Amino acid sequence: MNSSVEHSKSSAPEPLVAEKSVTLFDHLLELRTRLLHAVLGILLVFCCLAYFSQDIYQYLAQPLLQTMPTGSQMIATDVASPFFAPFKLTIVLSIFIAMPYILYQMWSFVAPGLYRNEKRLVAPLMLGSTLLFYSGIAFAYFVVFPVVFAFFTSVVPEGVVIATDISSYLDFVLKLFFAFGAAFEIPIAVILLCWTGVTSPNSLRQKRPYMAVGAFVLGMLLTPPDIISQSMLAIPMLLLFEIGIIIASLYHKEDDEEETTS
Repeated sequence: MNSSVEHSKSSAPEPLVAEKSVTLFDHLLELRTRLLHAVLGILLVFCCLAYFSQDIYQYLAQPLLQTMPTGSQMIATDVASPFFAPFKLTIVLSIFIAMPYILYQMWSFVAPGLYRNEKRLVAPLMLGSTLLFYSGIAFAYFVVFPVVFAFFTSVVPEGVVIATDISSYLDFVLKLFFAFGAAFEIPIAVILLCWTGVTSPNSLRQKRPYMAVGAFVLGMLLTPPDIISQSMLAIPMLLLFEIGIIIASLYHKEDDEEETTS
Protein backbone atom coordinates (compact mmCIF):
# COMPACT_ATOMS: atom_id res chain seq x y z
CA MET A 1 0.00 0.00 0.00
CA ASN A 2 2.69 2.43 1.00
CA SER A 3 4.77 1.53 -2.02
CA SER A 4 1.85 2.19 -4.41
CA VAL A 5 1.18 5.61 -2.82
CA GLU A 6 4.83 6.52 -3.06
CA HIS A 7 4.88 5.41 -6.68
CA SER A 8 1.84 7.56 -7.54
CA LYS A 9 3.34 10.59 -5.81
CA SER A 10 6.63 10.31 -7.59
CA SER A 11 5.19 9.63 -11.04
CA ALA A 12 2.61 12.41 -11.48
CA PRO A 13 3.61 16.06 -11.12
CA GLU A 14 7.40 16.18 -10.94
CA PRO A 15 8.32 15.37 -14.57
CA LEU A 16 5.70 17.86 -15.81
CA VAL A 17 7.17 20.72 -13.75
CA ALA A 18 10.70 19.83 -14.85
CA GLU A 19 9.61 19.75 -18.50
CA LYS A 20 7.98 23.20 -18.24
CA SER A 21 11.00 24.77 -16.57
CA VAL A 22 13.35 23.31 -19.19
CA THR A 23 11.12 24.53 -22.02
CA LEU A 24 10.99 28.05 -20.60
CA PHE A 25 14.73 28.06 -20.05
CA ASP A 26 15.30 26.96 -23.65
CA HIS A 27 13.11 29.80 -24.89
CA LEU A 28 15.06 32.31 -22.82
CA LEU A 29 18.35 30.99 -24.16
CA GLU A 30 17.04 31.21 -27.69
CA LEU A 31 15.85 34.78 -27.08
CA ARG A 32 19.21 35.76 -25.66
CA THR A 33 20.99 34.24 -28.66
CA ARG A 34 18.79 36.11 -31.11
CA LEU A 35 19.27 39.40 -29.27
CA LEU A 36 23.04 38.93 -29.22
CA HIS A 37 23.04 38.21 -32.94
CA ALA A 38 21.02 41.37 -33.58
CA VAL A 39 23.37 43.50 -31.46
CA LEU A 40 26.42 41.99 -33.17
CA GLY A 41 24.88 42.79 -36.54
CA ILE A 42 24.43 46.42 -35.53
CA LEU A 43 28.00 46.59 -34.20
CA LEU A 44 29.36 45.11 -37.41
CA VAL A 45 27.58 47.70 -39.53
CA PHE A 46 28.68 50.46 -37.15
CA CYS A 47 32.33 49.41 -37.39
CA CYS A 48 32.09 49.58 -41.18
CA LEU A 49 30.51 53.06 -41.10
CA ALA A 50 32.40 54.67 -38.21
CA TYR A 51 35.27 55.88 -40.42
CA PHE A 52 32.78 57.68 -42.70
CA SER A 53 30.74 59.30 -39.91
CA GLN A 54 31.73 62.85 -40.90
CA ASP A 55 30.88 62.21 -44.56
CA ILE A 56 27.54 60.68 -43.56
CA TYR A 57 26.63 63.74 -41.55
CA GLN A 58 27.70 65.99 -44.41
CA TYR A 59 25.38 64.09 -46.73
CA LEU A 60 22.54 64.35 -44.22
CA ALA A 61 23.03 68.11 -43.97
CA GLN A 62 22.84 68.70 -47.73
CA PRO A 63 19.09 69.47 -47.87
CA LEU A 64 19.59 72.32 -45.39
CA LEU A 65 22.93 73.56 -46.74
CA GLN A 66 21.53 73.83 -50.26
CA THR A 67 18.72 76.13 -49.12
CA MET A 68 20.78 78.33 -46.79
CA PRO A 69 21.83 81.77 -48.04
CA THR A 70 25.29 82.17 -49.51
CA GLY A 71 27.90 82.53 -46.80
CA SER A 72 25.77 80.85 -44.11
CA GLN A 73 26.91 77.66 -42.45
CA MET A 74 26.05 75.30 -39.63
CA ILE A 75 27.59 75.76 -36.19
CA ALA A 76 28.44 73.68 -33.11
CA THR A 77 27.44 75.34 -29.85
CA ASP A 78 28.74 72.48 -27.72
CA VAL A 79 32.42 71.56 -27.49
CA ALA A 80 31.80 67.85 -28.13
CA SER A 81 29.09 68.28 -30.78
CA PRO A 82 31.44 67.87 -33.78
CA PHE A 83 32.21 64.36 -32.52
CA PHE A 84 28.97 63.21 -30.88
CA ALA A 85 26.55 64.36 -33.59
CA PRO A 86 28.13 62.25 -36.39
CA PHE A 87 28.68 59.43 -33.88
CA LYS A 88 24.99 59.42 -32.91
CA LEU A 89 23.93 59.57 -36.55
CA THR A 90 26.16 56.60 -37.40
CA ILE A 91 24.62 54.51 -34.60
CA VAL A 92 21.09 55.27 -35.78
CA LEU A 93 22.04 54.58 -39.39
CA SER A 94 23.59 51.26 -38.35
CA ILE A 95 20.31 50.24 -36.74
CA PHE A 96 18.40 51.23 -39.87
CA ILE A 97 20.73 49.27 -42.16
CA ALA A 98 20.76 46.21 -39.88
CA MET A 99 16.97 46.22 -39.58
CA PRO A 100 16.43 43.35 -42.05
CA TYR A 101 18.85 41.20 -40.07
CA ILE A 102 17.16 42.20 -36.80
CA LEU A 103 13.77 41.26 -38.22
CA TYR A 104 15.22 37.96 -39.43
CA GLN A 105 16.33 37.18 -35.87
CA MET A 106 12.84 38.04 -34.62
CA TRP A 107 11.32 35.83 -37.29
CA SER A 108 13.63 32.93 -36.41
CA PHE A 109 12.51 33.19 -32.79
CA VAL A 110 8.74 33.33 -33.34
CA ALA A 111 8.38 31.22 -36.51
CA PRO A 112 8.46 27.78 -34.79
CA GLY A 113 5.38 28.74 -32.77
CA LEU A 114 3.29 29.93 -35.72
CA TYR A 115 0.75 28.02 -37.78
CA ARG A 116 1.18 27.64 -41.51
CA ASN A 117 -1.37 30.33 -42.41
CA GLU A 118 0.26 32.70 -39.90
CA LYS A 119 3.69 32.14 -41.43
CA ARG A 120 2.21 32.84 -44.85
CA LEU A 121 1.11 36.29 -43.68
CA VAL A 122 3.76 37.28 -41.13
CA ALA A 123 6.80 36.81 -43.37
CA PRO A 124 5.56 39.18 -46.13
CA LEU A 125 4.43 41.65 -43.48
CA MET A 126 7.89 41.80 -41.92
CA LEU A 127 9.48 42.34 -45.32
CA GLY A 128 6.85 44.89 -46.27
CA SER A 129 7.20 46.80 -43.01
CA THR A 130 10.96 47.11 -43.56
CA LEU A 131 10.55 48.39 -47.11
CA LEU A 132 7.83 50.81 -46.06
CA PHE A 133 9.97 52.19 -43.24
CA TYR A 134 12.86 52.76 -45.64
CA SER A 135 10.44 54.36 -48.11
CA GLY A 136 9.24 56.76 -45.43
CA ILE A 137 12.80 57.82 -44.63
CA ALA A 138 13.62 58.27 -48.32
CA PHE A 139 10.45 60.28 -48.87
CA ALA A 140 11.34 62.56 -45.97
CA TYR A 141 14.90 63.12 -47.18
CA PHE A 142 14.35 63.57 -50.91
CA VAL A 143 10.88 65.17 -50.96
CA VAL A 144 10.01 66.73 -47.62
CA PHE A 145 13.34 68.19 -46.48
CA PRO A 146 14.03 70.35 -49.57
CA VAL A 147 10.53 71.83 -49.44
CA VAL A 148 10.46 72.39 -45.68
CA PHE A 149 13.94 73.88 -45.43
CA ALA A 150 13.32 76.13 -48.43
CA PHE A 151 10.17 77.38 -46.72
CA PHE A 152 11.95 77.99 -43.40
CA THR A 153 14.79 79.91 -45.01
CA SER A 154 12.39 82.01 -47.07
CA VAL A 155 10.50 83.31 -44.03
CA VAL A 156 13.55 84.34 -42.00
CA PRO A 157 13.09 87.92 -40.72
CA GLU A 158 15.43 90.52 -42.11
CA GLY A 159 18.57 90.94 -40.05
CA VAL A 160 18.51 87.33 -38.80
CA VAL A 161 21.37 85.08 -39.89
CA ILE A 162 20.69 81.36 -40.28
CA ALA A 163 23.26 79.35 -38.33
CA THR A 164 21.76 76.01 -37.32
CA ASP A 165 23.41 73.97 -34.58
CA ILE A 166 24.47 70.53 -35.82
CA SER A 167 23.01 68.70 -32.82
CA SER A 168 19.68 70.50 -33.10
CA TYR A 169 19.56 69.74 -36.80
CA LEU A 170 20.26 66.05 -36.19
CA ASP A 171 17.51 65.80 -33.56
CA PHE A 172 15.08 67.54 -35.90
CA VAL A 173 15.94 65.27 -38.83
CA LEU A 174 15.78 62.05 -36.81
CA LYS A 175 12.40 63.07 -35.44
CA LEU A 176 11.06 63.48 -38.96
CA PHE A 177 12.68 60.23 -40.09
CA PHE A 178 10.91 58.29 -37.34
CA ALA A 179 7.64 60.14 -37.98
CA PHE A 180 7.58 59.39 -41.70
CA GLY A 181 8.95 55.87 -41.23
CA ALA A 182 6.21 55.09 -38.71
CA ALA A 183 3.53 56.79 -40.83
CA PHE A 184 4.42 54.62 -43.82
CA GLU A 185 3.62 51.54 -41.70
CA ILE A 186 -0.10 52.30 -41.92
CA PRO A 187 -0.83 49.55 -44.50
CA ILE A 188 0.77 46.98 -42.19
CA ALA A 189 -1.31 48.22 -39.26
CA VAL A 190 -4.51 48.06 -41.33
CA ILE A 191 -3.77 44.52 -42.51
CA LEU A 192 -3.01 43.33 -38.98
CA LEU A 193 -6.19 44.90 -37.59
CA CYS A 194 -8.30 43.16 -40.22
CA TRP A 195 -6.40 39.88 -39.90
CA THR A 196 -6.87 39.70 -36.13
CA GLY A 197 -10.59 40.48 -36.45
CA VAL A 198 -10.44 43.83 -34.65
CA THR A 199 -12.08 45.50 -37.62
CA SER A 200 -12.92 44.85 -41.27
CA PRO A 201 -12.20 46.62 -44.58
CA ASN A 202 -15.82 47.72 -44.91
CA SER A 203 -15.77 49.20 -41.42
CA LEU A 204 -12.55 51.09 -42.20
CA ARG A 205 -14.06 52.48 -45.40
CA GLN A 206 -16.87 54.00 -43.36
CA LYS A 207 -14.32 55.69 -41.07
CA ARG A 208 -12.52 57.58 -43.86
CA PRO A 209 -13.60 61.04 -42.62
CA TYR A 210 -12.27 60.31 -39.14
CA MET A 211 -9.04 58.99 -40.61
CA ALA A 212 -8.59 62.19 -42.62
CA VAL A 213 -8.96 64.34 -39.50
CA GLY A 214 -6.70 62.02 -37.51
CA ALA A 215 -4.00 62.10 -40.21
CA PHE A 216 -3.78 65.89 -40.13
CA VAL A 217 -3.84 65.95 -36.33
CA LEU A 218 -1.07 63.36 -36.22
CA GLY A 219 0.86 65.33 -38.82
CA MET A 220 0.54 68.41 -36.64
CA LEU A 221 1.93 66.53 -33.63
CA LEU A 222 4.81 64.76 -35.38
CA THR A 223 6.07 67.48 -37.69
CA PRO A 224 7.15 71.12 -37.29
CA PRO A 225 4.36 73.67 -36.85
CA ASP A 226 3.86 74.52 -40.52
CA ILE A 227 1.11 73.47 -42.88
CA ILE A 228 3.54 72.24 -45.55
CA SER A 229 5.21 69.47 -43.55
CA GLN A 230 1.89 68.54 -41.92
CA SER A 231 0.25 68.11 -45.32
CA MET A 232 3.23 66.21 -46.72
CA LEU A 233 2.84 63.69 -43.90
CA ALA A 234 -0.97 63.55 -43.76
CA ILE A 235 -1.58 63.04 -47.50
CA PRO A 236 0.75 60.00 -47.83
CA MET A 237 -0.86 58.58 -44.67
CA LEU A 238 -4.29 58.76 -46.30
CA LEU A 239 -3.01 57.14 -49.50
CA LEU A 240 -1.31 54.37 -47.54
CA PHE A 241 -4.51 53.87 -45.55
CA GLU A 242 -6.37 53.21 -48.81
CA ILE A 243 -3.65 50.81 -49.97
CA GLY A 244 -3.93 48.92 -46.69
CA ILE A 245 -7.70 48.60 -47.12
CA ILE A 246 -7.25 47.22 -50.65
CA ILE A 247 -4.70 44.62 -49.54
CA ALA A 248 -6.79 43.65 -46.51
CA SER A 249 -9.85 43.23 -48.77
CA LEU A 250 -7.93 40.86 -51.03
CA TYR A 251 -6.79 38.83 -48.03
CA HIS A 252 -10.36 38.59 -46.71
CA LYS A 253 -11.52 37.36 -50.11
CA GLU A 254 -8.93 34.59 -50.01
CA ASP A 255 -10.08 33.57 -46.54
CA ASP A 256 -13.73 33.52 -47.61
CA GLU A 257 -12.91 31.39 -50.63
CA GLU A 258 -10.96 28.91 -48.49
CA GLU A 259 -13.85 28.68 -46.01
CA THR A 260 -16.42 28.02 -48.78
CA THR A 261 -14.25 25.38 -50.46
CA SER A 262 -13.57 23.64 -47.14
